[in-house]
Amino acid sequence: MKSSATALSLGVLLLWSYITINGYAAQPMVELRGCNYVPHDWADGDSFEIRTADGTVHTVRLYGADCIEWHVNDKTDATRLAAQRRYFGIAEFGGSVKTSVDGAKALGKSAGEETTRVLARPFTVHTANADARGDGRHKRIYAFVTTAEGEDLAEHLVRMGLARAFGVYRETPTGKTGKDYQEFLRDAELVAAKGGAGAWANTNWQLLSAERQEQRRDDAELELAEGNHKKSGDLKIDPNTAARKELMKLPGVGEAMANRIIGGRPYKEISDLARISGIGQKTLERLTPHLLIAPAK
Repeated sequence: MKSSATALSLGVLLLWSYITINGYAAQPMVELRGCNYVPHDWADGDSFEIRTADGTVHTVRLYGADCIEWHVNDKTDATRLAAQRRYFGIAEFGGSVKTSVDGAKALGKSAGEETTRVLARPFTVHTANADARGDGRHKRIYAFVTTAEGEDLAEHLVRMGLARAFGVYRETPTGKTGKDYQEFLRDAELVAAKGGAGAWANTNWQLLSAERQEQRRDDAELELAEGNHKKSGDLKIDPNTAARKELMKLPGVGEAMANRIIGGRPYKEISDLARISGIGQKTLERLTPHLLIAPAK
């Protein structure tokens, strides 16, 4: 009996060591079978409302996939649309910036229509109810969605060329690590690009590199312009609960970094953020004055 207990203790220790080295202990997910899609004018391919078998309604945001914005209601939406358009290299859709923007939005609408189509039959959702609010106003939860045909919805949209492999990642219901899932979707994106699927059919390959480089310059310029505001001494954010837009107010934190912070939740102490790719000691020192972690309830 003593040897069994010792072996069990050793197993727990090894598991804890693995978690410490390879990332946080992800919150367990629940499986919701027999969910139904709830149509809304505001829904798009990666964010939409569902109704569970017991009648509960949730707005879900897919892990790992980012569809092109086609509901542009403010400057933030417009900025995201520009970044997505440049990512796909939609540089000249009909010969002008306006038509390239309109064409990109049309592709975003197509993604929403595809999600509506494939979710016409009851589907399965896996979620840990992690907060997926982009701007703090609208409650959303991150989720994996498996269609009636057994296909991962994020993968389907990426393979169709209707989404980019971008966003928040975590361990999947099938046991892939968040990193493996990210690489899996990136491979699916590469296949879609090679085949000219969806948005990739409109890619100007000669200008793709220049488009993405221009986006990086814009991001850097925006970071410099907002630097003084971001470093305000009054700014205090809880990395466990802040929406993406709130995290992006922190010095040195752009959208990709905000997504990685969200994907790394929960944090017991501020120093835990050092495990996030891109957050070195100097970055952590800049962030620390602006962070607080509320006591666990």
